[in-house]
This record gives sequence, C-alpha cells and structure tokens, in this order.
Amino acid sequence: MDANESAPRVVVGVDGSPSSHAALRWAIRHATLIGGVVEAVGAWEPPSHFGWSAPVVDMALDRDVADRKFADELHAVLGTDRPVEVRPSLVMGDASDVLLDASQGAEVLVVGSQGHGGFTRALLGSVSTRCAQHATCPVVIVRAQ
Repeated sequence: MDANESAPRVVVGVDGSPSSHAALRWAIRHATLIGGVVEAVGAWEPPSHFGWSAPVVDMALDRDVADRKFADELHAVLGTDRPVEVRPSLVMGDASDVLLDASQGAEVLVVGSQGHGGFTRALLGSVSTRCAQHATCPVVIVRAQ
C-alpha cells in the first residue's frame, strides 16, 4: 500500500470562483501541516441538465471541455509547485451532492463561501450552506481575499 493511501484526506471543492481558489490554497496549507493529501473535487453538469433546448451534443465533448477547464483551473491556482499530493477529481452531478459524497471519511471538507451561483449578495452560497449542514466531517468555509 502506498504511504499516501493512509494519509489524512483534505477534500476541497473547486468551481473556478475566487473563493474556491482561496479554499484550494487553504486546503494545500492545511494538508501540508497535517501530512495529508488534497482531493480537489469539481462537479460538472451537461447543458441538457439545465433544460437547455439545443441540438443534441456529444457528452464526451462536454466532458472533455470540462476536464480541460478543471485542469487549467488547478494549474492556474497551484502552478507546478505542489508541496503535497493533489488528486484531481471531476464528477458529473450536483456540486453539493458530489462534495458530500467525496468527503465521506475525510479529515475536513473545504469549500468557498460563494461559488458561481446567481446570488452574489448572499453571505454563503447554497453549496457551502448545504455542505456545512450535511457533511459527516468538519467543514471549513473560506472567503475570497
């Protein structure tokens, strides 16, 4: 078994928002302190999920675009200098469901205070609120700086 298989897991939600960038940086610092690994988790939903009435599109193409965007996002925030192991995971589904599932058995779940939702004046986003209410591990909510 790999030594990092038993390392504490720090799960962090990544959605491209400024607060998720701050959450990712916080997760890296915390994992460094506790000798853990970071699981950077993103969620994506195809346009058809939102009732988009466009011509049928190739789901594989949508997934490829989402994968590229997610990888670019991680690289933009972290670069190549990563003091701890970062395990990227992009999952199709509702963001709060994906994060709650990923955080099962984790040391901590880290989320940004506001994502790309439409209510920019809200103190907390719907995903961070739901995670704080339903996670089975501690939740850290990080604001953008």
